[in-house]
Amino acid sequence: MILIGQYDSPFVRRVAIALRLYGVPFVHRPWSTFGDADNIAPFNPLCRVPTLVFEDGEVLIESAAILDYLDEIVGPEKAMMAAHGWERRQALRICALATGLADKAVSLVYERVLRRDPLKLWVERCAAQIGGVLEMLENERSAIASLYWFGGRIGHADIAVACALRFTSEAHPSLFGPLRHPALAAHAARCEALPAFREIAQKFNPPSG
Repeated sequence: MILIGQYDSPFVRRVAIALRLYGVPFVHRPWSTFGDADNIAPFNPLCRVPTLVFEDGEVLIESAAILDYLDEIVGPEKAMMAAHGWERRQALRICALATGLADKAVSLVYERVLRRDPLKLWVERCAAQIGGVLEMLENERSAIASLYWFGGRIGHADIAVACALRFTSEAHPSLFGPLRHPALAAHAARCEALPAFREIAQKFNPPSG
C-alpha cells in the first residue's frame, strides 16, 4: 500500500506511526498538497492527505477512516483503540479534540501565510479554540497517572495528541509550551522518544504565499 502525504502533516504522521507500530509495510509518497496536487488528484480529487492507496487500486481518505481500517486488519487484540464501550467513546473524544486542534492550527497557518491581510477575527477565533482545547487536554492529562492516556499501552489518542502538539509547537510556538502545559509537554516528549516517532518526523515548513 502507498501512503500519500508529508510527515509534517499531523494527520499523515499519525497514520504513518500507526502503520509502523502495527508492522504494516507501506510505501511513502511525500507529496505536498500545494506542490504536488496534480499527483494527488487522481487518487483523491480533494487533493487532501493522508490518502492510502491499495495494490488493487482501492483508496481510503481521512486519517480516522484509515486508522479504523488498520484496526480491523490487525484485530481487536492488537488494535490501539477499544472496540466498544466507555474507553472507545473516550478515546474517540480525545482523538476528535486532538485532530480538531491540529485542524485549527493548520487553518491559522493558512490565514497568516496565504492571506495578504489576515482576518483579525478569524485569527483570534482560531487561537482561542486552540487555547481552549489545550487547556482541556492539559487538565485531563494531568489527572491521569498512567503512562499513556488509557493505561500502559500507547493508543490512537496518544498518537493523535502528540502529533497535534508537535505541529502546534512548530507552527505556533507562542500557543503551546511546557511552562503552560506541563502534562501535555511530558506526554508529547514520552511519545516523541519512541523509535516510530523519531523515524516518522518532518519539521514543519510553512507554505509560501
